[in-house]
Amino acid sequence: MPPAPTERRRSGWVVAAVVGAALAAGCTSTSAALPAPTRPPVVLPADAHVVHPKPLAETTACAHPGPAVAPGDVTASRQPPAALPAPGHMPAGSWMATIQSRGYLIAGVDQNTYLWGYRDPTTGHFTGFDIDMLRQISQAIFGSPDRIIYKAIPNKERVSAVMSGKVDIVAETMTINAERDRCVDFSTVYFEAGQQILVPTNSSITGPRDLGEKRVCATDGSTSLENLVGPMVATGVVAWAVPNETDCLVMLQQGQVDAISTDNTILQGLKDQDPNTWIVGSPFSSEPYGMAISKDHPDFTSFVNGVLANERADGTWASIYRTWLGPTPPAPPPATYRAAS
Repeated sequence: MPPAPTERRRSGWVVAAVVGAALAAGCTSTSAALPAPTRPPVVLPADAHVVHPKPLAETTACAHPGPAVAPGDVTASRQPPAALPAPGHMPAGSWMATIQSRGYLIAGVDQNTYLWGYRDPTTGHFTGFDIDMLRQISQAIFGSPDRIIYKAIPNKERVSAVMSGKVDIVAETMTINAERDRCVDFSTVYFEAGQQILVPTNSSITGPRDLGEKRVCATDGSTSLENLVGPMVATGVVAWAVPNETDCLVMLQQGQVDAISTDNTILQGLKDQDPNTWIVGSPFSSEPYGMAISKDHPDFTSFVNGVLANERADGTWASIYRTWLGPTPPAPPPATYRAAS
């Protein structure tokens, strides 16, 4: 049965009253405001921090450095042996014999630098240019390139890892310089790089003279940070230090820095991972790469130099270059040696 007329009128009055009250509330200043839209938080990579680097000449890589290397000899290394021993037959009493007896080489490497030293996401294995160079050393000692235990070492711990004996050798895009040479031995130069700048494709930065007051990222403990206060760079750079190269790329993508500045070899790997970036300017430093070895094992440094000499001569170096860096390898860096002492 339909409601009586008075009931219908009462119901209509209630609805009208509610609608009217709602409209009236919408016209007053006491209505609750909608919450303002919030942006997702942007988090810095772990251990990212602003630093105040000193020029290279004012830094020392270890607490108790040895004597300074003679001027002009910073990239000269120990003479290689006249002939390398056969794999599996390392000279008694040598550090190579110790490694052979242990059954594996212990190598300090990077795990975040694409093309040079990184974990292949499909296999979990270390791979890259530096890794292939180390595999040649394993081949020379054992007759197998696979007898290596890799230890991921942050840039700022490379020297201490060698000095403490945590690793036998470091191959990690490591620049030879006079300060580090007072703490560790270096092999002959196996690659020549130079520092440049990576920016978003819409950036106005074109070179180091444009970095004044800009936020620039590089890895902690690297020569890249020290070069940011060099004579080729504008003053006032706000330098950010991070543990890994990929942390810099994350900060650039999130707008937390304006540029990344490090070796062009490393920047190429970052650019390959983000097509919205490009490398600008000309190289403004010289970065000769060497493998770091303890000064307690000069025979091992000489042995490694013999392996590198063979790689230059037999085309192995060029083959590794083609695998990782491009189809047309340049001539490998020539070896220079110190006078025998």
